[in-house]
Amino acid sequence: MVQTVTVLGATGSIGRSTADLLTQHADRFRTGAVVGGRDAVALANVARELNASFAALADEAGGPALAEALAGTGIPSGAGEGAVMEAVSREADIVVAAVSGAAGLKPTHAALRLGRTVALANKESLVCAGDAFMRDAKRYGATIWPMDSEHDALAQALHGRPLDDVRTLMITASGGPFRTWTRERIAAASPTEAAAHPTWSMGMKINIDSASLMNKGLELIEAHHLFGIEPERLDVVVHPQSVIHGMVYWIDGAVTAELALPDMRVPISHCLGLGDRLSIERGRPLDLVKLGSLTFEAADEERFPCLRIARAALSEGGAAPTVMNAANEVAVAAFIAGGIDFYGIADLVERACTHFAPVYPKAPADVEEALAIDAHVRSWSAESLPEMRAAG
Repeated sequence: MVQTVTVLGATGSIGRSTADLLTQHADRFRTGAVVGGRDAVALANVARELNASFAALADEAGGPALAEALAGTGIPSGAGEGAVMEAVSREADIVVAAVSGAAGLKPTHAALRLGRTVALANKESLVCAGDAFMRDAKRYGATIWPMDSEHDALAQALHGRPLDDVRTLMITASGGPFRTWTRERIAAASPTEAAAHPTWSMGMKINIDSASLMNKGLELIEAHHLFGIEPERLDVVVHPQSVIHGMVYWIDGAVTAELALPDMRVPISHCLGLGDRLSIERGRPLDLVKLGSLTFEAADEERFPCLRIARAALSEGGAAPTVMNAANEVAVAAFIAGGIDFYGIADLVERACTHFAPVYPKAPADVEEALAIDAHVRSWSAESLPEMRAAG
């Protein structure tokens, strides 16, 4: 049975890996809509490659460029929020949700409301509105497949076993580019150094989140919602080889782990196959003898305070993760622009969490409320930057 796949975030790293697999398995999949952010030429290239039924660009100003790039293909296109939502509404069996940041909330939730199978790579959907997302998935009969390598690994290791059998769900972190750096050296790091991830290439913002370990904090919150497990039974360990992606610690002392070389096509293929395994051309087999050893380290929350802040937001619950994510996106953008130093990211996020704790004590009731909180926190965070620079 041929499955129709819509790809949200088609021009990003996950979107490109998804396109590779759709091309390899053209006998199993056809492409519905493809959605991109601002790069009209890149989106048109993906649409042509996959013979998509529709292409939508989030940036409304890029509409004419997209139409020109698709001229002669017969592929209809549009731009702006309306076009993105049209793309989501088109018939599809699987929707790959790979838009980065809070911008992914509305289209991902729209797919969920249609009862689609959602292959979820947009962490922020669950970080910002996890209660609402999981509730609505059940309400509308949608299925969520975790596409992050860590959560896909946990799902495979759990293999449907009850949480009563689980002591801890453990996700791994590579440690990022600053794993062996001193705090003083990290403080002076440039955006280019922070974005130089040793293992993955995921785009500037996500790479910097990995350098701060905020990415692991977001993944802990995501795991809490995906698996319905308490925060105290979630943990992170640094694993520089990035071969083990997730582990289940059982109550009898045994541990089950999923191992694979770092290649996002592995979890993507598991999601597209709906649990079946798809072959991956040019995939590298894991050679444990050649690898030699696997090492592990405790995560250092003194050098990487964003992980501590994220753990606290998860434990606090309510809107704390929503606030944290919004402030982090503003802070990372300010760091990239040279407005704050690397530890300014954690400083701004912690300030925002403290300021908004009494303002938004309850979890967002729906996506609209989550986005309203997000907008408020972004505005406050942006206004706080000059004060931070002056104090700094």
